[in-house]
Amino acid sequence: MTDLVQHLLLGFSVVLSVENIFLCLVGCLVGTLIGVLPGIGPLATIAILMPLTYGADPTGAIIMLAGIYYGAQYGGSTTAILVNMPGESSSVVTALDGHAMARQGRAGKALGIAAIASFIAGSFATLVVAALAIPLSRLALGLTAGNYFALMVLGLTLAIVLGSGSLLKSFCMLMIGVTMALVGADQITGEARLTFGSGVLYDGFDIAVVAMGLFGIAEILRNLERPEQRPFVDTVAGDLLPNRQDMRESGGAITRGSLLGAIIGIIPGNGATLSSFASYVLEKRVSRRPETFGKGAIQGVAGPEAANNAAAQTTFVPLLTLGLPSTATMALVGGAMTLHGVVPGPQVIQMHPELFWGVVSSMWIGNLMLVIINLPLIGVWVKFLKVPYHLLFPTIILLCCVGIYSVNSRPTDVLMVAAFGVVGYLIFKLKFDPTPLLLGLVLGGMLEDSLRRGLILSRGSFWVFVSEPLTLLLLGLAAIIVVSSLMPTIRRSRVVLAEDV
Repeated sequence: MTDLVQHLLLGFSVVLSVENIFLCLVGCLVGTLIGVLPGIGPLATIAILMPLTYGADPTGAIIMLAGIYYGAQYGGSTTAILVNMPGESSSVVTALDGHAMARQGRAGKALGIAAIASFIAGSFATLVVAALAIPLSRLALGLTAGNYFALMVLGLTLAIVLGSGSLLKSFCMLMIGVTMALVGADQITGEARLTFGSGVLYDGFDIAVVAMGLFGIAEILRNLERPEQRPFVDTVAGDLLPNRQDMRESGGAITRGSLLGAIIGIIPGNGATLSSFASYVLEKRVSRRPETFGKGAIQGVAGPEAANNAAAQTTFVPLLTLGLPSTATMALVGGAMTLHGVVPGPQVIQMHPELFWGVVSSMWIGNLMLVIINLPLIGVWVKFLKVPYHLLFPTIILLCCVGIYSVNSRPTDVLMVAAFGVVGYLIFKLKFDPTPLLLGLVLGGMLEDSLRRGLILSRGSFWVFVSEPLTLLLLGLAAIIVVSSLMPTIRRSRVVLAEDV
């Protein structure tokens, strides 16, 4: 406990600088804004803004990107409650009872309990991240090359299974991503691979370029083909602070949602969305009046909001301790760390303690900022819904071009972003999920590195990958996950999910 307190104090001493506080504030504000505006999302936003962080200190850059991610979970609840338009998929459940409360003149209380639940859950999740960091990092430091190879295989397997649509389509996207990770200079010999004689590809595919095109530009193209619908409310009804009765009714839901979200967030997959749905189902099951859910039950707002905010922060645990991104957004954050010279994984705590504990401590400060700055700005956020999307997208594209060009000053990077934007749009139209491709691009290089290190240490023998119990356990778990995903019930649910996206 003493060590944990000392580490957190180190983190606060790092984050409580003018630059890092400012970057944390920018991240929270941008995250809330893109959470309010439906159709953009934290993944596309981080992809777009990643190049703008290259000039910043690595700690400040990751603090800002983290603020964008968990700030979006908060912002999504605002429009879900006020205008029944969830800005984030994790806020879909919040709209069920939150908007019902708004129609009853209790929008202020719904917004207030969402803010309180988010802050409590975020504070709890910060302690979970801090408590699990050192034990998991020590465990990871003892892993051999064979163990890491099996861990990467498990991560790639989860990328296939947790994607939407058919397994075959997810597998194809993953293989494309892994192949793209092999393009460029060989890690050991420096020899060009799969470049077809092009000097542009010698350094491989930049994750920022790929992500900005597949998720940023492609998302703009998707939104432009949709009819513009921007509902607007003029006022927020009622007080923003829940009374004692509201807090008594919500206390259990906040506690259960925080615990549930913290656990689900560590598991690879879309933890924030899954945890909010799971929390809503749980609260309806344990409620003495389940018939009130969907009609303005305050527990239906408190539980899911606590769950998705807790999950959004514990999602950082696998990335920072094992180097294993559990979602596409975490893959982008891991890519940003790598571009800043910090390799995600167990050595981050030892080699970059200021970055690790600074990011962890910034989560608590960021959650406090979200409560303080956002309740007074609710009216401002909702007014952004009046801005037509055809006026927003030129600004977004300009940011993309300026940001990516400022990194290497190469016009080819801008052209590649445009090309990947068209590819991403076509992938969406063909009902493929690009998320496995991005995870394959990130994990593919790590998979190759672990494979080659294992073969070098074992002098070319593959026995090293099947001789250790932990390696066999991880590979067996990957096989079980693939086999179970082939069951007819699960396959049907994946197809339904793909049709709903």
